[in-house]
Amino acid sequence: MRGSTENYRGAKRSRGRKQLDMPNELKATRASRAVSISTASLITGVEVHTLRYWEREFAPYLSPIRTDGGQRRYRPEDIQTVFHIKRLLRDELFSIAGAKRHLARMIRGVAA
Repeated sequence: MRGSTENYRGAKRSRGRKQLDMPNELKATRASRAVSISTASLITGVEVHTLRYWEREFAPYLSPIRTDGGQRRYRPEDIQTVFHIKRLLRDELFSIAGAKRHLARMIRGVAA
């Protein structure tokens, strides 16, 4: 049974983090309310622990709301920020510090 991709109920498990198709899923997210961190992880393809880390590192730019019970809720703008951070770090190979500077310049440019 070792190495099997079936769970105890016989359903197939996926290996690795699934990422949902973005155009339709992002549209659905925009139309709905804020989503949980696990749903945000599925939408963006970024692991939950990485989202928590990025929340600490990119605090002024990525700050999901919290419920009264302390659970994170990602709004559509938070999801967009996660995609932007992901692109900077993984596609454009920015360092964390470089990505922070880039986001700061973008915010200043929009505010100006």
